[in-house]
Amino acid sequence: MTAFEIEELRFTPESVEETRNRLPRFSNWPVVYLLEDGRDIYVGETGSADRRMRQHLKSEQKRHLKEVRIVFDERFNGSACLDLESLLIRLLGGDGKFQVMNRNEGITNHDYYQRSEYNDTFKEIFEELRSRGYFERSIPEIENSDLFKLSPYKALNTEQGIAVLDIMEGLVEDLHHPDVRTLAAIQGDPGTGKTIVGIYLMKLMRDLADFDPTDEVEGDSMFSDLFVEGNREPFRDLRIGLVIPQKSLRQSISRVFRKVPALRDAQVLTPYDVADADEDFDVIVVDEAHRLTQRGAQAHGTLTKRYGEITRRLFDSDDHSINQLDWIRKRSRHTLLLLDTAQSVRPIDIEAEVFERVLAEAHERKRLYRLDTQMRVKGGKAYLEFARALISDDPPTSLPDLGDYEFELFDDLGEMHQRIRERDAEHGLARLVAGYAWKWRSKGKTGLHDIELDGVALDWNVSDVDWIASKSSLEEVGSIHTVQGYDLNYAGVIIGGDLRLDPETGRLVADRDNYFDAKGKADNKMRGQTTSDEDLLRYITNVYRVLLTRGMRGTFVYTHDPALHNRIKKLVRDRTSSRTK
Repeated sequence: MTAFEIEELRFTPESVEETRNRLPRFSNWPVVYLLEDGRDIYVGETGSADRRMRQHLKSEQKRHLKEVRIVFDERFNGSACLDLESLLIRLLGGDGKFQVMNRNEGITNHDYYQRSEYNDTFKEIFEELRSRGYFERSIPEIENSDLFKLSPYKALNTEQGIAVLDIMEGLVEDLHHPDVRTLAAIQGDPGTGKTIVGIYLMKLMRDLADFDPTDEVEGDSMFSDLFVEGNREPFRDLRIGLVIPQKSLRQSISRVFRKVPALRDAQVLTPYDVADADEDFDVIVVDEAHRLTQRGAQAHGTLTKRYGEITRRLFDSDDHSINQLDWIRKRSRHTLLLLDTAQSVRPIDIEAEVFERVLAEAHERKRLYRLDTQMRVKGGKAYLEFARALISDDPPTSLPDLGDYEFELFDDLGEMHQRIRERDAEHGLARLVAGYAWKWRSKGKTGLHDIELDGVALDWNVSDVDWIASKSSLEEVGSIHTVQGYDLNYAGVIIGGDLRLDPETGRLVADRDNYFDAKGKADNKMRGQTTSDEDLLRYITNVYRVLLTRGMRGTFVYTHDPALHNRIKKLVRDRTSSRTK
């Protein structure tokens, strides 16, 4: 028998008064509550529902809400209520039925006594709320969605929180000085949460501009001191934008923003949008900044022409050394870059040397932040270091203890695909991904297949936008440009003939003839840059390191090159042998 109860009442002074007279716990007991009108929803926790409802009734921002649901439990304390509040906000944001009105600064992830026991109750509360129409999907379905993964309602870890707080405190000060221009950078390996930090900052800036003084700010929130009356004005008319170079990720984040009232009209932009905007920006956040491009032949000829036109207009010169980062800094007073130069995968991407100078500038100004904590891969930093070394000339000598994280090498592609299907049935978000080692022969419905190995015939991703969630994705293979920036539960990585191990030297080599991303190996004739075999090897190994770090629960590998396959197989065999001894 459940110990919790859910009380229903109208969001009116009369209903609040009647409930206070009927239920003593309404005035003096820790509870979690939901305010909604069928479209918008607000989740809160309080030690006095009576007092809090009367405060909310005075709020202009919540005046349109109509119904209240209050969760009572005799075992609740303040920590449990904060935890349940955070969980419901995150799940409501990821489900998408309601538009969540909460600020994101109060999301917590603190441990407390008997938390695991409360978690069981929270799941029961979720299911009861779901039966009453508050959720359309199960918890696993929500957690696998882009709405959840890219939501601003995240509990930041300590290093993420410190970076956000430092950046926001700097902005509070800098915005009072119109002539000040700043550059900040957040650097981190795959899975350290750079994108989440960027999204969180966008929401936090909007929350500061619009916060309701009648809303209590949690005293133990890292950002509570920001929410004071004097900080509203500088942020209220702030012109801000989030730049995402990749089309697929940009459209996914745009969909998420449309579900968040504070971000509904937030600008998710291309670098071209920033350059062509009618007005300059106060703040630009650039996610995946390592994918900004330099001058050269762009993805489409029209963009190549547009590139030159923008450069001439902004700098009165057709200087080929000017890149998209220069555009953004020209059009923005305060620029924040989120980057990992080891994820640059094409010659057209801005050179690593440019970002080295940028990082040095940010460090000199004490605006450089490093994210180290692995938030994606359950194998943690041990797996990340293993994956990085696996595709290098300094390979690991053994497979580390990865706990519950699954790493497996397959001799047969069909068997790996079947394992991916099985994991997808169990957990969802299991997909095949590969390097650009096969031509896109299926394009245009030719009837030809792209990847044919071990009697298996597979095609590249049909969709280049939101491919992971598309109906056909389980039977297709995703490329780097489709999956970079996204999380999977399981990734089946096909390492093709573009990457070989020289059996004589024991070193990795790039096979140019078996690499079919034309833009990935082209020379930049405009700037007189030649893509050498060494350059190509760096791009290809970067591609595979990105692919090898997409899987949160596990990574499966199939290698086309026999020598590389045997090198990895020895690691796996040695680990298996040591476990059975």
